[in-house]
Amino acid sequence: MKNFCCLIILGWLLSYTQALWAQEPCGVVYYDLGGLYDTEPSPFGGDEAYLPEGSLAWSVARYEAALDRYAALIDTLAMPLVALFGVENEEVALDLAARSRGDYAVVHRTSARRDGLDFALLYQADHFLPGRVESDYGLLQIEGELMGRPVLLLLTNDPEAAAERVEVLCRFQERTPLIVLGCTGAFAKGVPLCDALLLAERAGRGTRLSRGGWWMRDRIWLGNEWEPLRADVYADRMLFDEESGAPLPLYDRERYRGGWSRNLPVFLYFRAVNLEN
Repeated sequence: MKNFCCLIILGWLLSYTQALWAQEPCGVVYYDLGGLYDTEPSPFGGDEAYLPEGSLAWSVARYEAALDRYAALIDTLAMPLVALFGVENEEVALDLAARSRGDYAVVHRTSARRDGLDFALLYQADHFLPGRVESDYGLLQIEGELMGRPVLLLLTNDPEAAAERVEVLCRFQERTPLIVLGCTGAFAKGVPLCDALLLAERAGRGTRLSRGGWWMRDRIWLGNEWEPLRADVYADRMLFDEESGAPLPLYDRERYRGGWSRNLPVFLYFRAVNLEN
């Protein structure tokens, strides 16, 4: 009888914990930095312009200043998950994490891109526990636990590769809650994902400015295990060129501008859906 009562209490506590999770929001950012290189030559090449003797005259002082700007932006956003594209290597990602006040750990894998740019995930360990990590051209896939629940994060900058991978994941790992971040394009009909930034796009906002206006180059998609609460483009005034109204880049061709990226970050607040209710 005593064991039976303990099982009842344990079941109640588990249900209560799941209910709390369903009410507690979490947050994630995706930001394409464009290209943040260190000042050391890469053994894989692709960074020749971003060396002190290179055509862009990239220097330690400029690298340090860029780290400070990006770390300050990450601190302002104050999210437990920060998904990045455009870091040259793990050391750059670690330098960013070290400059931030957010106590971030880093997941990074080297990609096969000719420009040497990679994905990285900055995460707070009290929210996210990474597990298996898989890297492919244009993709970084991270399985783990997000606040005690299983999750699969897919970072991408290749819409075609993303579409193929999402189709496979939805077919064979349908029980793993999925979050897709990055340059994805639109997925085929029937894929059980919600475009969290659709309302922001319909309101005329976007992450990149072209001759045709703003367009939502980067997106965040959620499986039906997650409920989007608020999603938008982060468009702080400091990120813009006052003259053109476009995002202020680090370089404009070979002219150093001391800015950020041609892309704006996107963010999402969300929570888990209690599927048992």
